[in-house]
Amino acid sequence: MDFSNESRVLHRCSAQIGNLLLRSLWHLVHFIISICNFTLDIANVLESYLISSGLLGRYKSLHIAKLRYLAIVIESEGAYQTLKIVELLQWLEAVGVKHVCLYDNEGILKKSKDFILENLDGAILFQDAHENNVLLDQQHMTLEFVSFSDGKEAVAKAANVLFMKYSKSGVTDQNQKEKIFTESQMTEALKTVGSGGPEPDLLLVYGPARCHLGFPAWRIKYTEIVHMGLLKSMNYGSLIKAIYKFTMVRQNYGK
Repeated sequence: MDFSNESRVLHRCSAQIGNLLLRSLWHLVHFIISICNFTLDIANVLESYLISSGLLGRYKSLHIAKLRYLAIVIESEGAYQTLKIVELLQWLEAVGVKHVCLYDNEGILKKSKDFILENLDGAILFQDAHENNVLLDQQHMTLEFVSFSDGKEAVAKAANVLFMKYSKSGVTDQNQKEKIFTESQMTEALKTVGSGGPEPDLLLVYGPARCHLGFPAWRIKYTEIVHMGLLKSMNYGSLIKAIYKFTMVRQNYGK
């Protein structure tokens, strides 16, 4: 009987020691990861400061011509920070970025577009430039404002446009079964409903989530996506670093 009790006590002590060791190991791993993340954050902050100060020469010459169209995704809370957004656009204009798409999920930026345009010298809406056949290499910055309603709702409207167009064509039931809509037809339908903008080369995400937050998926098939952190923590050095890395990457689109 004593032997049985001793076995149970020994087993209980072994289990407690094992749990203690596992907890200690978990805390040690967590501590090491935290130190690594902290070190990386310090290194990124230091690098951003050096870039902003112009002390890193390689970031001074950007091949900005490779960045034909830039998209910026801002989470809904950050979309209310219009002064920050204007400052960000002024930085982009200073380095030569001419065509920018601004996106937020709830359409807050669309409501602020007049204020944003007023605070940018000579900026115009991309839709106006497109309708007036203004060349993409024009001098002034063009802005496009997009929200979640330009996503699924736009696809539904475009599908309805195709359906109505196809219904009016008067084809037979046999031909209807064989009808296949092409990508170019869908693109044209999206343009008809006002949601057929260009595909961005680079998409910068300002927010806590590492995703595109509902940006129209058909426009980012070949887009490079970079998470930039919260808008309130944005800095010039990180922006230049993201653009520089993009311009140095060779993109292979395949056949």
